[in-house]
Amino acid sequence: MSHRSGRHFLQIPGPSPVPDRVLRAISAQTIDHRGPDFAEVGKKALQGMKSIFKTSQNVVIYPASGTGAWEAALVNVLSEGDHVLMYETGHFATLWKKMAAKLGLKAEFIEGDWRGGADPDAIETRLRADKAHEIKAVCVVHNETSTGSVSPIAEMRRALDAAGHPALLMVDSISGLGSIDFRFDEWGVDVCVSGSQKGLMLPPGLSFNAVSERAYDYSKTAGSRRSYWDWQEMVEINRGGYFPYTPATNLLFGLNEAIGLLHAEGLDNVFARHQRHAAATRAAVQQWGLENLCTRQGQESGVLTAVLMPEGHSADAFRAVALQHYDISLGSGLSKVADKVFRIGHLGDFNDLALAATLSGVELALRKAKVPHQPGGVEAALAMLENTQFGQTAAA
Repeated sequence: MSHRSGRHFLQIPGPSPVPDRVLRAISAQTIDHRGPDFAEVGKKALQGMKSIFKTSQNVVIYPASGTGAWEAALVNVLSEGDHVLMYETGHFATLWKKMAAKLGLKAEFIEGDWRGGADPDAIETRLRADKAHEIKAVCVVHNETSTGSVSPIAEMRRALDAAGHPALLMVDSISGLGSIDFRFDEWGVDVCVSGSQKGLMLPPGLSFNAVSERAYDYSKTAGSRRSYWDWQEMVEINRGGYFPYTPATNLLFGLNEAIGLLHAEGLDNVFARHQRHAAATRAAVQQWGLENLCTRQGQESGVLTAVLMPEGHSADAFRAVALQHYDISLGSGLSKVADKVFRIGHLGDFNDLALAATLSGVELALRKAKVPHQPGGVEAALAMLENTQFGQTAAA
């Protein structure tokens, strides 16, 4: 076996590196999930996730990936044949639409160009045209991991309200929660989907539904047949800190530790840190003479930066060079942008030195792979970091 000294740089946009304190929490001995000691663990996790979603309403935790949470959100409030309106922000919005169709829903897509977030004006226009209120839900991806763009969720709620439409507002914040600002109650979201492996700094394996009272009431009489995903059974048993089936006990240990770390730093500071690192990364990309996939100013993600390769150059070949020579993993382009972009993750347990090393690895790999670029990207990023304080967001 060969050995490479130093640490591997996992700079994909999730799963993100897991802090040592979280790893140690996960490694604790498993306990009886029906015993009295577990109730405290379960209650702490459920209450803690409410604080991360910024809600006083129900949060459900599943032992599943984010895909499971997508399905749970749809089947609890929507019945076969129901009409849902979705917006094409990228690969993950497309996958959510495909799932809706597989579940027998009538999934309508507002086409997008993958260069920014969802357009609230387009959603409002479509809802105003739906005089019979056939559309039962509007589904939007908050942070589109495939493109590095953010949708303005508060404006989505205003669009629904301005149209006077009763559709539920359903949001995927799998890669946004815990990294960029999200306010479930204040923004009037009905259902939000998330996962453990991004801003929550855990391994994959936990997923979440935050559920408004309105959506929960819908689920009592509407929705599709479900068992594993049923909110009703979960919420009732959760009141005592327990789950209707075996939970991912050790991941819940880690979740409680991760929530504690986020609050110790302060959520607003966490969000500002992510925005600052994203702005510094964009400064590097600009100096290299490369192009950011997201072109809507103000909608650039704090979680990742998706970079377009120059014409005639393979993003996958470049990523392979970066991994082979500098032990850094960068995110691949997905579906429409496959082999056209690489994605730099700057989320989770991450600081200025980690960013400097990441961008150094990217710049070295650009040279090694002979990708046309201008030098000095790392210096441009360092200058931006130097000119902004911790907790202060750099100008885009």
